[in-house]
Amino acid sequence: MGTKFLIVTIMLAQAGTLAAAPGEESFQTRCALCHGADAAGTDRAISILPTLYSRQPNQLRTIITGGVSSKGMPAFNIPDEELSTLVAYLKDLASTVSPAARDPRAPEPRGGTLPLINGGTLEGTILNMSGFDAQLRTRNNRVHLLKREDDAYWDLPIEPFLDWPSYNGSDSANRHSKLAQIDRNNVDRLAPTWFFPISDMRMIEGTPVVIAGIMYVTAVNQVYALDASTGREIWRYSQPRTPGLVGDPAIGLNRGVAIKNDLLFTVTDHAHVIALNRFTGALVWDSEMADYRDHYGAVAAPLVVGDFVVAGISAGDTGLRGFLDAYDTTTGERAWRFWTIPEPNEPGSETWGDPAVLRRGCGATWLTGSYDKDLELLYWPTGNPCPDLNGDRRPGDNLYTNSVVALDPITGALQWYFQFTPHDTHDWDAQEPLLLVDEEFRGRPRKLLLQANRNGFFYVLDRTNGEFLLGEPFVTQTWAAGIDDSGRPIVLPGTDPTEAGTDVCPAIRGATNWWATSYHPGTRLFYLLAHESCMTYTKNNQDWQRGRSWLGGTARLAEGSPNQKYIKALDIQTGRTVWSYAQTGKAQTYSGVLSTDGNLVFFGEDSGAFAALDAETGTPLWHFQANQDWKASPMTYLVAGRQYVAIASGMGFWAFALPE
Repeated sequence: MGTKFLIVTIMLAQAGTLAAAPGEESFQTRCALCHGADAAGTDRAISILPTLYSRQPNQLRTIITGGVSSKGMPAFNIPDEELSTLVAYLKDLASTVSPAARDPRAPEPRGGTLPLINGGTLEGTILNMSGFDAQLRTRNNRVHLLKREDDAYWDLPIEPFLDWPSYNGSDSANRHSKLAQIDRNNVDRLAPTWFFPISDMRMIEGTPVVIAGIMYVTAVNQVYALDASTGREIWRYSQPRTPGLVGDPAIGLNRGVAIKNDLLFTVTDHAHVIALNRFTGALVWDSEMADYRDHYGAVAAPLVVGDFVVAGISAGDTGLRGFLDAYDTTTGERAWRFWTIPEPNEPGSETWGDPAVLRRGCGATWLTGSYDKDLELLYWPTGNPCPDLNGDRRPGDNLYTNSVVALDPITGALQWYFQFTPHDTHDWDAQEPLLLVDEEFRGRPRKLLLQANRNGFFYVLDRTNGEFLLGEPFVTQTWAAGIDDSGRPIVLPGTDPTEAGTDVCPAIRGATNWWATSYHPGTRLFYLLAHESCMTYTKNNQDWQRGRSWLGGTARLAEGSPNQKYIKALDIQTGRTVWSYAQTGKAQTYSGVLSTDGNLVFFGEDSGAFAALDAETGTPLWHFQANQDWKASPMTYLVAGRQYVAIASGMGFWAFALPE
């Protein structure tokens, strides 16, 4: 009897081996020792399910054969036939498991009831629970942020609170906050309170949005909802990255979300706008803006304007035709489209010359705009023309590139425009924040639009009609003798790129860029991150090619050029620099500024520190040396009466507050 049982057992085991899926034996003998039989990880190595789910087969082949030495994974020399079956097995393994299993860090919601300090209970879906806190969603979709005390919880009040409801904190794009709990007198006590890591991201450029105690942050094709007081994850949404992209979308960037009522909106790397339920993370609708195979992508946070969500496209150096879209927030249907480059024979097309270039003139819309509800005007910055550095094939001003366009938010119709750099040949697009301020200007109340432009000039416009009011340089610039009375630059001869090379200031990345700016109504100063640098610009006759950038030249740091970042404060009445804080480092930081009523200016320092300056004098008051590469700008919010300041680094999201 025992012998028969042994024989049957051996036969079953052999049958199981013969029936194993192709690639399974390879996985068990090569990978399972570290990553586990289900790929969910062991004490030797982490789960690889997220990687298997998000990577394409050719990417997995590269990882397996090349190894990841920084994470202790060796390279495997595997015959092609075995490698193909192994990769197919891995992709099948990832596709059959639950979303939670694909990422073991994701919360696993479950129904339950939690006791409260006051003797009551809360019943619903427990999103997280630890020895310190919990997050629970009730049937009405309210998320309760709970703190544990002994064996019960107290419900964190979300009032008083001050939200940061959009990418710039307000429709005006002014990153100035009325919060003053953290001020010049106590900022030296500021300390980190929590950190939320996001792995495998080369750059994180997003700004958090906070609504009623819940923070929403993004990475490329990923959205996370967090407890804004602890950083604990509530839910996450993700989809695989798209292969075959070019330009910024290929890097893997996403700058944030927009919110209206129960819906959250963001863009994907392959130029889709999606809507999620902001309480659950469930996908509500998905609308394609354009075919990514035509070089379109998206990175910018959308902007909600009334019943529409407005979103732009990126990859603006690759020979696409730029546009701005508006979608119905409820259905995802496209309401209107504004093309930043006219069709042939349309007004403005005569400013291009070659119709072939007109079709690929770029003019992308890759930064979030601003909105004036009272004037019913939507303002959006536009990108540079292509080819970037060779203007010979596109004679004329190249409308509507390098401009601010003021649009009717209901129809998308152009109301007025102002072009900062006509016929740009240095890649100085207008993708810098368009800051709206109601302020007296030279003795007269005005509705102003402020922008520090990439071309090195600070502009003040009347936003009711686009009237030019002021244009003054805020860095060293060598390309223009000044700005005339109409706002047009007086271009100096011999400053266009040449085949031999021409030295011009500022650099190709600009005197500033998309980095956040702010205006403090108390100090009446405008704050920005400025870049002092010059480059040698060359041009060539390269034609457009699919899958490549269309620069039409090159740029390199000019011999003897400075290369330094500064935080500057400008007087908006004159454009004069009131104070300037010189940063130390390699001019790598992209961190713009946040100013507050505590008379502070926060920013990510080029040295790797997160820091605060006195808003009136620029004197350094505080820093925390995180040794991080800052590619995002800070924001601030209030939860349960406590002010936090948050910023993203290359590793994830940080939040700082005063000790309780």
